[in-house]
Amino acid sequence: MSEVVLNCGYVPLVDCAPLVIAKELGFAAEQGLALNLLRQPSWSALRDMLALGHLDAAHMLSPMPVAMSIGMGGLPARVDALMVLSVNGTVFGVSNAVASALENVRFGDTTALLSGLSARGAKPLRVGIPFHYSMHRLLLSYWAAQAPDLQIEEVTVPPMRMADAVSDGFVDAFWVGEPWGGVAVQNNVAKLMMAGRDVWQFAPEKVLAARHEWASQNEDSVRRLMRAVYQASAWLDAPGNKPLAVEILGRSEHLSMSPDLIDPALTGHIVPRTGASPVTVDRFLQFHSHAASFPWRSQAAWIAHHLGADAAGIEKAKTCFRADLFRQNLSDIGADMPQSSEKTEGAMTLPTSVASARGEMILSPDAFFDGRTFDFTAAVR
Repeated sequence: MSEVVLNCGYVPLVDCAPLVIAKELGFAAEQGLALNLLRQPSWSALRDMLALGHLDAAHMLSPMPVAMSIGMGGLPARVDALMVLSVNGTVFGVSNAVASALENVRFGDTTALLSGLSARGAKPLRVGIPFHYSMHRLLLSYWAAQAPDLQIEEVTVPPMRMADAVSDGFVDAFWVGEPWGGVAVQNNVAKLMMAGRDVWQFAPEKVLAARHEWASQNEDSVRRLMRAVYQASAWLDAPGNKPLAVEILGRSEHLSMSPDLIDPALTGHIVPRTGASPVTVDRFLQFHSHAASFPWRSQAAWIAHHLGADAAGIEKAKTCFRADLFRQNLSDIGADMPQSSEKTEGAMTLPTSVASARGEMILSPDAFFDGRTFDFTAAVR
């Protein structure tokens, strides 16, 4: 097998781990790939590098391929989500000044948190988000819609700058992927109030993205890449592998960060404020288990719907999540496949067995905090 060199972009977050592990532990090499991982300073820089063909593939916010493919924001380009890289893994935090008025709100209490923030008065809450077309913003909008009196002003801040933005008074709160919420706590400038999964228990956070044209013209490279990343994701979700994963991610060429900032996301032991004991968050970040890697087309429909797309846009968005390639490229290496590529999002409050190729698939709870469900068929009628 001849070696193929692929340029893959990423933003330094814990959930870039499948790409890092695929490279460092040889899963890519086993597939005849040499992964050239290229760190990007922001999501807009990564988007442009991919759209212009300077990157072959990328660690990307799940709404970005949808937004780009339906012509929203920045450089329009048809971009595919080959597979999901991570589910959940984000946190919502507030500055110490705002936290002082929320002392009685426990971590993860979405309703009490909304009430407490609404009681601040008429002044808008300036919330830092990493990018407009992000799951962070969609979850923030979905959650805050339950409190119409709460005024929110969204401010775009690269993840690596979030703690500084809080410290400088540029934002009052933030929604960001780890480890950057943990950095704000370690710097003693913020308190974490909830995890992203408290709003949607199974939110596709990052995807492995590639331009549609490139993927069509490089089918063998896509197959090799997907197989390597799938195997790395499975390795990451094995509890015994987490200490080594923390050590690898912390290296200077990847996140360049101390283990105590990386470990919480991988273990689900989140420290909400300086000096506090960790809060255990079940399924804080998933890479592989419960079909986390599968690109459900109903997830793409939810994203497009909440981006404001019409019926045609939602249908186009669903084609971005390449369940067909997932089935084609991973079935023969042991990946169990659901019978359907769509499901009613938010309908599962408990682990649920679903029809699959091997009959062994149990999906994780995917409930929304408000108890609603999203029927992908109703969204396009």
